[in-house]
Amino acid sequence: MAEFIKIYEENPNPKEIKRVVKILREGGVIIYPSDTVYALGCDIKNNRAMERVAQLRGVKLEKANFSFVCEDLSNLSDYVRQIDTPTFKILKRNLPGPYTFILPGNNNLPTVFKKKKEVGIRVPDNAITRAIVSELGNPIISTSIKDDDEVIEYTTDPELILEKWDRQVDLVIDGGYGGNVASTVIDLTGDEPVIVREGKGSLEL
Repeated sequence: MAEFIKIYEENPNPKEIKRVVKILREGGVIIYPSDTVYALGCDIKNNRAMERVAQLRGVKLEKANFSFVCEDLSNLSDYVRQIDTPTFKILKRNLPGPYTFILPGNNNLPTVFKKKKEVGIRVPDNAITRAIVSELGNPIISTSIKDDDEVIEYTTDPELILEKWDRQVDLVIDGGYGGNVASTVIDLTGDEPVIVREGKGSLEL
């Protein structure tokens, strides 16, 4: 049975954030709010937890396109090759925000992603998510939770999310109603930015 913790975005309770991070450090899988939709996440340093997330999404881990959720751009050089000034300016203008930027990965990527040449980076405009990543001290991996409903692509009500995922994850965070529009995905690995998926937000280039 998953734990269900209420955390308010205006002022995330440090005690609750520590509880979430303890679960992540122990290899737990969580569902948490972001500035777009609710997402599945785990500690990027825990392979078994990442395997579980991949399994829940029905994909092979090494082929999974998980985003790395960072607190801010200071973590960037941990996983991303050096980027030029125009690219950095685009990131700076738009983050934190509802965007996933695809950037060239470096040799520090977790072993399972070593074959990947690129990585999706997220810095959500959500105080709960960023407090978790800050307390953890490294990124979490993230993938949106899709709904089986053909009309509603993403579930927005945390209680309904708990009902559905109760036996599959370790913790569901109730951060209020979520959105139902995913992040905009932008590929910054080429000469020009390419919008891969239109989602929330209006990008400033």
